Amino acid sequence: MRRWFLAVSISAALVAPLAAAQSIAPDVFRALQSSQVAQQAGKFAQAEQALQAVKPKAGSLEQTLIWRSQGYLFWAQGKNTAAIKVLTQAFNSGQLTDEQLTEDRLNLAKLNFAAKNYQQALTYLQKTAQSNEVLEMQIEAWQGLGRLDQALPLAERYLKGKSRIEDNWLQFMVGANAELKRYAEAQGWQKRILQRSPDSVNAWKQLAALQQMANQNTKALATLRTAYSKGIEFKQSDLDSLIALASASGQPWQAARLLAGMLSNGLMQTSLATQERLAQLHWQARDYPSAAKQYRQLAQQTGKGQHWLSLAQLEIQQGRWRAGLQALNAAEKTGANSQQVKNWRDWAQSRIDLEKQINRIANK
Repeated sequence: MRRWFLAVSISAALVAPLAAAQSIAPDVFRALQSSQVAQQAGKFAQAEQALQAVKPKAGSLEQTLIWRSQGYLFWAQGKNTAAIKVLTQAFNSGQLTDEQLTEDRLNLAKLNFAAKNYQQALTYLQKTAQSNEVLEMQIEAWQGLGRLDQALPLAERYLKGKSRIEDNWLQFMVGANAELKRYAEAQGWQKRILQRSPDSVNAWKQLAALQQMANQNTKALATLRTAYSKGIEFKQSDLDSLIALASASGQPWQAARLLAGMLSNGLMQTSLATQERLAQLHWQARDYPSAAKQYRQLAQQTGKGQHWLSLAQLEIQQGRWRAGLQALNAAEKTGANSQQVKNWRDWAQSRIDLEKQINRIANK
């Protein structure tokens, strides 16, 4: 989406039409004309002097026209805050014609937009004739206020019927829809980006991420496989970020399924780190049997005490006391923290003793 570079149109009606010249004081009329000529020549100081030389009556048409001329002069010099102040005074004076009000309403919207006074800009734009320029400002103003729910329908109207949509607008539509959790719509816009850039890793990765956000892990994995089959190479960090996204979303079971699929399809290299991560994700997802299986493989592969201790905790959490004690024995032999081993052993043993006591009472 483009940014606004505001330019002042010197041809704007800075002074009253000649037909109205008879209704204003001659010295004010001459000052307005002199200021406009100096402004057109780029002599801003001289233009200001001409306006400051006259003292119109408060509440008069002359005062309004001086304010208006000063406003456009300030704008031409990049003094937007001052321009907003005096143009607003002129706008609210009740002295301007409908044509002047229409022109100033749009220009005040632009000035407030440039100053990031988005709510004020929108107030002016509400009564401004619709055009692509106005729609763009409204979209960006709502976006600036953090109201994508208001910006998105306007953006859809702006883009409707366009034969070609710029890439930055496509990206906006993807991001806005995703932010509003309209994942199907976001994917539709992302696929249009992908059609333009079929060899872009980022385009494929973003589509997979959107599918993952929509709980469509199977589709996300298929997207990655399709990209991989087309010869597009992913960095390890790219794939890691997709896993992290699912994990951070509070749904580690999705991350576990996606990681397992990547490993089985050769999209991610099997390593000690990826195996540990898969085990952790299964554990976070409370898939204790899968986590225990993964940690048993790791413990047997590495012989590390921490892997045996993790396996012991998982077995004990499932009520598999004997298996847990066996894993604790292995953990102790391979250097796991002795205090942790003792704590888990005491707890498991207490549970075994409690079950024995319950069984004795039940059999009496």
